Amino acid sequence: MFKRMRLLFAAGLLAALGTSALAQVKEIPWGTSAVGSSGHKALVVLAEVLNREWTGYRVTVQPAPGAIITVKGYATGQFEGYYGADIAFYELANDTNRFKGFKSSMKRQPLQSFWTFTVEVGSAVRAKDLGKFSGWKDLAGKPVFTGPLPWDVRAHLERAYAALGVKHQYRQVDLSAAGSLLQGGGIDSFIIYTNGEATTAPWITEASLASDWAALNPSAAEIAALKNAGFAVIEVKPDAFKRDVHAAKVVLLPFYYGFHVGLEVPADDLYRMLKVIEKNVGSLVKSDAGFSQIAKDMPGMQRLGVASSIDFVPVHPGLAKYMREKGVWDAKWDARIAK
Repeated sequence: MFKRMRLLFAAGLLAALGTSALAQVKEIPWGTSAVGSSGHKALVVLAEVLNREWTGYRVTVQPAPGAIITVKGYATGQFEGYYGADIAFYELANDTNRFKGFKSSMKRQPLQSFWTFTVEVGSAVRAKDLGKFSGWKDLAGKPVFTGPLPWDVRAHLERAYAALGVKHQYRQVDLSAAGSLLQGGGIDSFIIYTNGEATTAPWITEASLASDWAALNPSAAEIAALKNAGFAVIEVKPDAFKRDVHAAKVVLLPFYYGFHVGLEVPADDLYRMLKVIEKNVGSLVKSDAGFSQIAKDMPGMQRLGVASSIDFVPVHPGLAKYMREKGVWDAKWDARIAK
């Protein structure tokens, strides 16, 4: 009888210890963009690594209609992690465009804590019509799908069109239908983009099966005008799209994207997360080439990302600690560390 009681006591103790251990694991519902997007693909890959090696935390991938929804969701308490871009942080800080009037709803301030890659946006047209275009200005008046309404890639491309005075007709279409609509003439152009200058979104790969599209590069004069307006302009190899884009190079406009958390994750824990990512960057790239930029220079990417948004949102102290260790922190940013 005493032996049975000891066994029962031991079983209860183990159960209690197990419950306690589980209670110490913090759930991170991490918002990202829609299924089929580059952001969703990247977070699925990242979450697998973090759930294996970032002790004390468990990440669940939460798709949303667009990355901006996750930034707003974090600020209002819906998510604990979010997919934030420099353009979204700019709009949030300046109470403009997609964030107009949002500040009164905020319960907490978004921070920048891990910059993952650049996303580079551009335009595509039907391959058979490429000769009819001399640049982006010829999209004026034409039906164009620049991406779903909430998406940052759409906001960035629309800003570029506006800078050039391109007044197109925006068409909202389902991602799965973009290719067939282009091929059939329902739209004359759709947005294309790459992640980390190395890969593209699953929906664009799918659209390539339904349409023969060509990259439409801005003209030399348009490139000069875009640079003068403050846009970065780069050339990406067509290989990133894994198909014939009917151009020797693809001219795209990059901006910075990251997977971020707030002060609910303490500085030392965020620092550990960054070290886990750094340690496993090789396996991340094997699963998603979009991580190739941090594989090449993760500290450098953090410096570029922070510089892009330092005036818009504060920096997580865990990221500042990591950057100081790597020698890429600028002392003039000290006042922007979140407390």
